[in-house]
Amino acid sequence: MGDAFIRHIELLGYEKRFFPSQHYVYMFLVKWNDLSEKLVYRRFTEIYEFHKALKEMFPIESGDINTESRIIPHLPAPKWFDGQRSTQNRQGTLAEYCHTLVNLPHKISRCLHVVNFFKVRPDDTNPVTDSQIKKPEVFLLPQDAKKNSTDITGPIVLQTYRAIADYEKNSRSEMALTTGDMVDVVEKSETGWWFCQLKNKRGWVPAAYLEPMDGPDESEEQEPNYAGEQYIVQKSYTAVEDDELTLKEGDTIEVIHKLLDGWWVIRKDETTGYYPSMYLQKAGEENTSVKSQLRNRSAPPRRSTVRNAKSIHKQGRKQISQETYRRNSKKYLQSRRNMKEKFQNKAKTIIEKNEEEENKPKAQPAVPPRPSKDLILNRCTESTRRKIL
Repeated sequence: MGDAFIRHIELLGYEKRFFPSQHYVYMFLVKWNDLSEKLVYRRFTEIYEFHKALKEMFPIESGDINTESRIIPHLPAPKWFDGQRSTQNRQGTLAEYCHTLVNLPHKISRCLHVVNFFKVRPDDTNPVTDSQIKKPEVFLLPQDAKKNSTDITGPIVLQTYRAIADYEKNSRSEMALTTGDMVDVVEKSETGWWFCQLKNKRGWVPAAYLEPMDGPDESEEQEPNYAGEQYIVQKSYTAVEDDELTLKEGDTIEVIHKLLDGWWVIRKDETTGYYPSMYLQKAGEENTSVKSQLRNRSAPPRRSTVRNAKSIHKQGRKQISQETYRRNSKKYLQSRRNMKEKFQNKAKTIIEKNEEEENKPKAQPAVPPRPSKDLILNRCTESTRRKIL
C-alpha cells in the first residue's frame, strides 16, 4: 500500500487538564491515507518545537535563504505563560497552519518528521489521569470558527451516551462497546457513525448502539418532510430487510426523513423505504474524493437490528412505521397532483376562454342611411350634385 501519509488534519478544539498540573492540549482529528481517523493531543510548546525542526530541515522553503521562497507557514512562538485566553485565541491560526501544512509539496507534507509527529502516542489513547482530580474540560471549535476565531465558544461539555448492547469493532478506526459503557460523543456524523471516546479508547461507533442519559433521542431528529429533498444515489445497495429499498448508482430519489442511525427514509416514485445515507449525495453538490472514500465503508447497523438492546428508559423511542410513511407520502403526492391538476385546469380554462373570445364572429358595423336629395344638394360638391340631377 506504500508509506503512510496524512490527507487531512482537523483541529477539533482543546482540553483544559488538571493533572499533573493545570495545562492545555489541542485536539486534532488526523485522517490518514488508509482512511483511518485518529484523535491526538498536543501541547502548543510541542507543536512549536516541531515547527522549528521542520524549518531547519527545509531552509529554502522556510525562507531562511530567500524570504520570497517561503512556503512553510508562520507560527507565533509560545508565550511565557499560556493561559486559557491565549490557547483559545490561537485556534484560528493553528487550524490554518495545519491546513497549509498538509497541502505543502509531498517532500514536506509526507516527510517522516510530519508523519511521526501526528502518529498516535500511548498518552493519546491512555492519558495520564488522577481519579481524585476533576475531569478535563473540553472546548470544541465551531465549524465556522476558522474564518473568525472570535466566534469560538466554550466550555462545551461533550454529550454522554450509554451503550445499549455489545458491539464488536470491524476495523481499526472503530471502537468496541460493552452494554452499559458511558461514552462522550465528540462528533455526530449524519452517516450514522459517531466519533466517541471512552477513558483511554477513541473511535467510531454506530449511533444505533447509543442512547442519551436523559431520555429517548427522537427530539434530535428532524420531523418527516414529505415534500422531500432530491438526492442522487452514489452507491448501489441491495435491500436486506423488507422495509429497505434496492437502488442502483445514478438513481434520483427524495429523502423524506433523516434519522440519526444513518438510515434515511426515502421515496422512489411512489415507493418508500430505508436506505443508507452514506450512499446518497444531495442533488447539485460536488462529489469530493473524501466522500467517495467514505462510501467504501460498510453502512452502520440499523436500530431495528440491534439485538438484546437494554435501555435504562421506561419510555422507548417513538418510531414511525413504514406503513405510516407510505400512507402520508401517498397523501402528500395526491394533494400535490390535485393542486397541479387544479392549476392546469385553471390555466386551460383561461386559454379556452381567450380562444372563445378570439373565435367569436365580430359584429359588423351598421350601414348608414342614404342621405336625402335635398341634403346632397345643400352640402355636397358641385360634381356630386351633378350626378343626381
